[in-house]
Amino acid sequence: MDAVRVALLREVLAGTEWLGATRRFAGVLRGSVVAHGGGLLLVGTPAYEPWHLAAHLVDEAAWSGTPELAPTLVRHHARPSDPPHLAVGPGRIEAARRGETLLVVAPEEPAPLLERVHSARRTGVTVLALGSDGGELAAMAHDVLTVPDGAELDLDTVQHLVSAAAGENAGSPRVRRGFRDRLARLAETLTAPPPAPW
Repeated sequence: MDAVRVALLREVLAGTEWLGATRRFAGVLRGSVVAHGGGLLLVGTPAYEPWHLAAHLVDEAAWSGTPELAPTLVRHHARPSDPPHLAVGPGRIEAARRGETLLVVAPEEPAPLLERVHSARRTGVTVLALGSDGGELAAMAHDVLTVPDGAELDLDTVQHLVSAAAGENAGSPRVRRGFRDRLARLAETLTAPPPAPW
């Protein structure tokens, strides 16, 4: 989903709780990783890996000038032969330490994942959860954004809203753009190809 579609989605959702909820959660995520200088781990479940969220956070990190938002995608079925950015397995969660943030995107809660998340929290890792309503994950997370079954938005759409909001510079005292940065951003905008018709 590109920026134009996210903007249209936000217009459609104006007046609903989703805009405020996703911006609030994104603010917590951004605040956690910026305050600690990075260390964002992103994990799903064995059946659901949040590939798109990882890719969008990498893009938002680059566009917003906030490299701390670029996550390490932790995969349950990672193999040593995978490219380096896809070869990080669940052992990385066990190695996480105080100052790191673990974002868990989980439509369900498998027991091995819950055990790893619980261990990470005990070592001082900030745990954020995005997923189904209630459950053990919600109880152990520092902050939660739930997407109940039957909600008007699905988990994938909510992830797009969260990643876009995390990259917004509004309210961030850290990012101060100089004249050259603003000029470069304007040039990029003016020279970018038009969005694809849909």
